[in-house]
Amino acid sequence: MGCGTSIATEDQGKTWEKDESTKASSPALTMKAAILIQRWYRRYIARLEMRRRYTWSIFQSIEYAGEQDQLQLSSFFSFMLDNFAHLNGNGPDLSSPLLDPSDDPVREEGRWAEYERIEVSDSYNGPRLSFPLSVRDTNALLSAFKEQQTLHARYVLQLLHQTKKFLKQMPNVIHLSTSYSKEITICGDLHGRLDDLLLIFYKNGLPSAENPYLFNGDFVDRGKKSMEIIIILFAFLLLYPDHMHLNRGNHEDHIMNLRYGFTKEVMQKYKTHGRDILQLLQDIFSLLPVATVIDSKVLIVHGGISDMTDLDFLGSIERHKVKSALRLPRSSVDNLKVVQGGKLNSLYSKSSRSKGLETRRNQLMRQSSGSSSSSSSSSSLCSPRVSSRNRHRAQLSPSMLSPTHVAQVPFLDSMVSIAHPTPPREEVEWKQIVDLLWSDPKNQNGCTPNTFRGGGCYFGPDVTRKLLKKNGLSLLIRSHECKQEGYEVCHDGQVITIFSASNYYEEGSNRGAYIKLGPDLVPRFFQYQVSHCTRKLTLHQRVSVAEGSALKALKEKLFTHRSELMVAFQQYDKYNTGKISTSEWAQAVESVLRMDLPWRTLRPRLARLALDGSVEYLSCFDDICLGQSIPQVTQNLAETLYRYRTDLEIIFNIIDKDHSGLISIEEFRQTWNLFSSHLRVPIEDSAIDDLARSIDFNKDGSIDFNEFLEAFRVVHRLDTKDQQQG
Repeated sequence: MGCGTSIATEDQGKTWEKDESTKASSPALTMKAAILIQRWYRRYIARLEMRRRYTWSIFQSIEYAGEQDQLQLSSFFSFMLDNFAHLNGNGPDLSSPLLDPSDDPVREEGRWAEYERIEVSDSYNGPRLSFPLSVRDTNALLSAFKEQQTLHARYVLQLLHQTKKFLKQMPNVIHLSTSYSKEITICGDLHGRLDDLLLIFYKNGLPSAENPYLFNGDFVDRGKKSMEIIIILFAFLLLYPDHMHLNRGNHEDHIMNLRYGFTKEVMQKYKTHGRDILQLLQDIFSLLPVATVIDSKVLIVHGGISDMTDLDFLGSIERHKVKSALRLPRSSVDNLKVVQGGKLNSLYSKSSRSKGLETRRNQLMRQSSGSSSSSSSSSSLCSPRVSSRNRHRAQLSPSMLSPTHVAQVPFLDSMVSIAHPTPPREEVEWKQIVDLLWSDPKNQNGCTPNTFRGGGCYFGPDVTRKLLKKNGLSLLIRSHECKQEGYEVCHDGQVITIFSASNYYEEGSNRGAYIKLGPDLVPRFFQYQVSHCTRKLTLHQRVSVAEGSALKALKEKLFTHRSELMVAFQQYDKYNTGKISTSEWAQAVESVLRMDLPWRTLRPRLARLALDGSVEYLSCFDDICLGQSIPQVTQNLAETLYRYRTDLEIIFNIIDKDHSGLISIEEFRQTWNLFSSHLRVPIEDSAIDDLARSIDFNKDGSIDFNEFLEAFRVVHRLDTKDQQQG
């Protein structure tokens, strides 16, 4: 026992000595450990921030590339309307009101009478509206939409008719005052996200005389609840006409709706009366005011301004004539002629008309003053500015019009002349609206073409200062761009971007926000984020989810341009080794995709390295392929069909008037011939015929277009492996 006791005492003494030495050195060790942890954490956060930023850049680049494609497709719509009948006199009537709206009082009266004849069955358990609307009606709508109910077509049409009637009385520019209320709430893009709208109302209160709202455009498209959003907004507009205000956005446009989902949503929810609803919405969208001014100090527009923006002239335009900002006014089209090879030819010829329209539209979208634009040249058209302050009907100033000599512009690989010295007034009005709906701010001075979107312009701080000073304003509030925090301040505090659709690109990708503006005109920002699962995720997990979604979209982009990328890669790979340097790989990808992304940073996520450090460029396409294999379809044709898959879906949805999903083989052949002619895609007629026959699965002469789209859907092999393992 004694030995045991002495040993225990000795061990306790050693332990005590160690504890004392540890205590003596603990401050230094603790400080060193804290510094190491801090350095590690800073590097960790920096890496996450880098991933978050390039993920954001990918999403934004793909979004803007889609808008450029839509601008090109709008030219094809014009081409198709004028040429389809010539190809087949017995073909479908593509002069659909979805593409070529016109004001017809007789048809208008007929539509009004038609909605009154629609019966509401006793089995309908949704909200029943009574006009004029009351608070009970708006509450019923909110409750019904929370329960996933759909408003009956009879009430939808009546609501739209009443909204159109009201908007006809509204000016182009709304003037509001904060003296009648404590604050005005300003919301940005919603894009069909009903949850965001409901969250705003929950946090900020419903619209009322004591709680006025302004929604700054882009209510529809992309999200699945666009119809519900505009029903709610229009209902509150009719209930509180002096306290609920709506500006037009670039997505309040029937051609944009064809591509980004709203048209399809309406047709799916209202199959029988969908086209009547869409026709009314075209009119309503064109009647929405294009700008709002608060207390004569704050200008609110959806997109932005240009160096040609004239608020006095803007107040006098006939906004209802601009059904779509993507299409030139009819008067401009009718007067557009080209002189080529000494012979006068109309742009309505089948082979050149759509290219001529696109050329002319792009020229107008790129116009900016010679003093501020770096893009002006001797071949560009002069800017059609205006200078009168006549509020009722501003006149075009002769000094602002095109020169009397014929302007030289590039057209079909040659120089041609536009024999139209004075642009029609409708063209000038159209250009003013395009700039308001499509433009974006930039940090550099000047006004340059918005080449990233393909429409509107980039305006610098000097352009903002000039317009605000000229009109006695102090602040410009706009939307149009998704921001990670829901808002952004630029141009020395003179421009604010507000965006109200949270999770816009991916769950957790961004917050939404709204502004409250009181009599002091000092903006207060309120942020939020609709959360279904992101609260359970760590920061690292949220970044990883968004990054994974962005990289998938980018890989699909690479796949659609595989043939062009292979040509670019092989220019560097002269000995067919299948390998090039990282720098060469990055240059080749950018030369084809032109997305202005950090390709060297993204390379580890897109392509693997060989043992010698070079890039195996074929690995870009390793984990992606088409969902189905059709023997009659060559690799090049498959890539082409996938690349223009969205465009083809839009075109076929127009042809498929009964929304059955079936079109005839003849319609398929003729439409593709037009499409390939417009885009100059070299596809032989025999290849299209073989494709049409191969996807006529039951040999009844009709094509199930949904199956056709499924055949040209890409599959990520990694996802397939994960599913098999699961």
